[in-house]
Amino acid sequence: MDEERLHSLKELEDRLGYRFNDVTFLDRALTHKSFIHQSNTPPVDPSDKVANEVLEFLGDAVLNLAVSHLLTLAFPDAHEGILSLKRSHLVRRSTLAHLSRELQLEQHLLLGKGELLNGGGKKSSILANTYEALIGAIYMDSGFGQALDVVQRRLAPYLQSEMTTLQVDDHKSLLQEYAQRIHKQSPKYHVLDESGPDHDKRFQASAIIAGQVKGIGWGKSKKEAEQEAAKNALEELQASEDTVEHPDESSDPTFQNPKDPCER
Repeated sequence: MDEERLHSLKELEDRLGYRFNDVTFLDRALTHKSFIHQSNTPPVDPSDKVANEVLEFLGDAVLNLAVSHLLTLAFPDAHEGILSLKRSHLVRRSTLAHLSRELQLEQHLLLGKGELLNGGGKKSSILANTYEALIGAIYMDSGFGQALDVVQRRLAPYLQSEMTTLQVDDHKSLLQEYAQRIHKQSPKYHVLDESGPDHDKRFQASAIIAGQVKGIGWGKSKKEAEQEAAKNALEELQASEDTVEHPDESSDPTFQNPKDPCER
């Protein structure tokens, strides 16, 4: 590795806040497969230049574990489904590409000439993969603790900001994720009833997935009733899953419509 490359990588280490014990891990994390495969690249020792695909694979697993760990610490009482949904927001391609741009990883990427001409250094997919490879490189260099520290420093501002758009009690978002994942369609909500005087209206709404009513809820507004319906739907779905997994331990899984809270 020449002095110019070493100087470039040390600048990145300064921005990253982590100094590699073996800088070849960092160099490898920033080496795209197009650089290795380009036809005009002179033969090199395999140990000198290797594409970052394996580090990307490893980094994906380390990143998911690190984010899961941080979310569990930050929101110990949150529903596991909410944590899963929040994690997917934090490790999605656009977020990782943004983190790459913050670190200016594109300035240090080794890309083939064809990929360079196609603007590879600006592609979100390449930048996101490179960030995963970077986390994999830190893990290989120092272990999970150091990788966790780097992830925490970079993602700390986003842990709370994401929660402003995805509250712990946002049951509709969670039901949306479930319905899309299992049934490939969004849940539908219908207002079933409206009662009370204008100054104290109450609404009843149903949550429907794949043509079946999964939950019914009451609220002082249509949105509140839909949230309650989504919450009850999630509880019903969880009970159904528990029944399938532990049939001998389950009680009668027959769904019962919840009453208006005022009548409880």
